[in-house]
Amino acid sequence: MPLMMLSNLHPDTTDDDVQAFLGRYGFPPYDGIERQEGDGARPSVTVTFLTMDLAELYKLAPRIHGVFWNGHKINALVLRERFR
Repeated sequence: MPLMMLSNLHPDTTDDDVQAFLGRYGFPPYDGIERQEGDGARPSVTVTFLTMDLAELYKLAPRIHGVFWNGHKINALVLRERFR
C-alpha cells in the first residue's frame, strides 16, 4: 500500500483541495487521507493509494515536490510501508 506524505501545506487546505491538486498533476484519486498532528506551522497529510504500485508513485512524486501552491512550497515524500 503506497503512501505519500505532503507537507508544508497551507493551514486552510481541505481534503478536496489536496485531491484537486494531485489530480492536476496526473495522480489518481487517493483512497485515504490522514492529517498529521503538529504545531500547525507546517501542516501535512498522508495519502494512501491502493490502485497504484510503489514504482508508479515514485515516478509521479517529483511532479509535485517543490511546487509552489497556495503560498507554500510543497514537499512530497513517498513512504514504503506503515509500521504500527
